[in-house]
This record gives sequence, C-alpha cells and structure tokens, in this order.
Amino acid sequence: MEITEQFTKEIAPFFWVEHSSGASVCLNVGTYLQDVFDTRADEGFEGGGYDWGSLAQVFLEEKCSDLSEKIKFDPEASMFCAYSDDKTALMEFIRRFKAACEDKPLILDIFSRAELD
Repeated sequence: MEITEQFTKEIAPFFWVEHSSGASVCLNVGTYLQDVFDTRADEGFEGGGYDWGSLAQVFLEEKCSDLSEKIKFDPEASMFCAYSDDKTALMEFIRRFKAACEDKPLILDIFSRAELD
C-alpha cells in the first residue's frame, strides 16, 4: 500500500501520518466545514477536534459500519485524528468521510445526530 500524491490531494485538508504499526489521518480544525458546525453553535458545537470526532463517529456507525471495529478516534481541542492498525481500512474510511464532507446536505444530516462531547 502506497500513499500517492493523488490520495494526498483527494483527502486534503486531512493528512496522512504513518506509524510503525499503523497510520493516522488528521485535520487541523478551525476552518474546514466551520459553517456546518456553526449551524449548532447554540448547542455548544465550536468545530474543534472533539466536535469532529463526534461527527466522524456518527458517520462511521451509519455509513462505514463495516469498518467500525478497525477505526478509532483520538481528537484533541485543535485537531481531529482517526487511527488504525489496518491502513487499508483507514484509507477507505477517510476517502468515504471526505466525500461525505463535500456533500453538504449529507454531512448536515449526519451532523444533526452528532452528540456534544
């Protein structure tokens, strides 16, 4: 499995990080899809890493349940991070998640079920 320039462009602004026993895909939060998070600002959503983690969890459960045992999340206030020992599964997850993020009606629908962490 090789991380190509095409893949890197496809998942941007998310970025891939290799580890000795797996990989992570991360996002520095604060600009990408901020308008989505702003739709629920009155509930306390700010668009930080934990909010991204909540969104990604709903997406994983609803749209990638086949990967749910392989993908884990480790967000921080300023960064979203998903990781897995199964790089192929992580690649599949981030491709699907990024495509969903680019589909505004879909991502807003998914976000409507996200819970504040």
